[in-house]
Amino acid sequence: MTFDAPRLAELLAEYGIPSAAIGILRDGQRTEFAAGVKNVETSEPVTTGTVYQCGSMTKTWTALAFLQLVDEGKVDLDRPVRTYLPGFAVADPMTTAQVTPRQLLNHTNGIEEAYGDPGEGDDVCERMVGAIAEAPQVFPLGHTHGYSAALGYAVLARVLEVADGKTWDDAMRDRLFRPMGLTSTNTRPEQADQAREATGHLVRSLAEGPIVTPIDYLPRAFGPGGGITSTIGEVLALAHVLLNDGVAPNGHRVLSAELLREMKNSRVPIPDPLMFGPEWALGLIVCDWNGETVYATDGSTVGQNSRLRILPESNTAVAMLTNGGPRESFSRTVFAEILAEHTIPSLPAPDPELKLDLERYVGVYERPGARYEVSAEAGQLSLTLAIDPTRAEFLRKPDRVRYELLPVSETLFLMPPTDPLEDTQSVAIYDFANGPAQYLHTNCRVHPRVTRA
Repeated sequence: MTFDAPRLAELLAEYGIPSAAIGILRDGQRTEFAAGVKNVETSEPVTTGTVYQCGSMTKTWTALAFLQLVDEGKVDLDRPVRTYLPGFAVADPMTTAQVTPRQLLNHTNGIEEAYGDPGEGDDVCERMVGAIAEAPQVFPLGHTHGYSAALGYAVLARVLEVADGKTWDDAMRDRLFRPMGLTSTNTRPEQADQAREATGHLVRSLAEGPIVTPIDYLPRAFGPGGGITSTIGEVLALAHVLLNDGVAPNGHRVLSAELLREMKNSRVPIPDPLMFGPEWALGLIVCDWNGETVYATDGSTVGQNSRLRILPESNTAVAMLTNGGPRESFSRTVFAEILAEHTIPSLPAPDPELKLDLERYVGVYERPGARYEVSAEAGQLSLTLAIDPTRAEFLRKPDRVRYELLPVSETLFLMPPTDPLEDTQSVAIYDFANGPAQYLHTNCRVHPRVTRA
């Protein structure tokens, strides 16, 4: 099957997503196309020049800029952060003294996102670092992987700011965007060309269809971890750097080949490898497509999404930007059709013969803003997710949703959807060193056990 704009339009209608832009890079040759509308209320069509919010794909950009400091000999990945930020401190003395940039890049630092409200000013990263003196540990330093949505990369950005004597926004422009010749990639909403911006959308029901998001942009605290906007062509420029030993399409060397290898090969295991892949590198996810190593960097804001897959063995990259969703099944379908010669792994089947001591899993696993209650009844585990009441009301969902947990292994479970708008999710419940499981890991986030259910 040839994947083109008409086929993309079919899938957008099926999944209730207003638009998408697709970019394909094969052996240095680019293909770009787009379908749908920027805003369902205006029906203005998208083009390949439409600007989308990239969400956490921003972390890969920030990682590249930070690794330039390593290339320049200004920073060592394995020296404590306090070497570069003497006032850095969190509640745990060992983490304060020992946490390194590498552990921030690969999400093994374990620091809770307890930075308060740092505002929207140019000093946002400085204020975040200054506000975490009492931030507790979600898990001991280096103990496991647990995604940091904002804080970890804000700390890295603050190191970059101190080294360069300018804001993260200006450092990104001067270190990456301008030298790479990018004119549509920005870190601040007001910098983007508003005439070309896509509007984010959410879907409450297939019958209603997509509606405009109530939240236009993420707070500035998410800047280094999620604030970049770009076009599909300029996301392919990022892909070119990752495929070509650190060199941009215009010939500018962004990063040494040695540091780019370090970026890809310095890895930690992910407790739940089913959603994306088994390992996390320095600003990249490492996927295993049935023996083929594929790198991923994805992102979501409130109504917009980005996906990028890097396939070094075939010198190929595929990128997708949307203004609706997210639905992982949509992304999988698009990538599977474009990359038909590759085998993208599907979720494994549950193992009905697996015998588990259910009491080891039962309990409440919680972080601020997220609560998972695991219970056992009639030989079956289930998970109840508590949803923020305001969010539940807007999405017209109950504020508590119960899911079955179907075991794949001793630590991995599938969570079938309860709503036609959802996909099957995967969950890891693990770390039995002290008896019952200590952590629940889903959507790359980790949640410690706080009590029995």
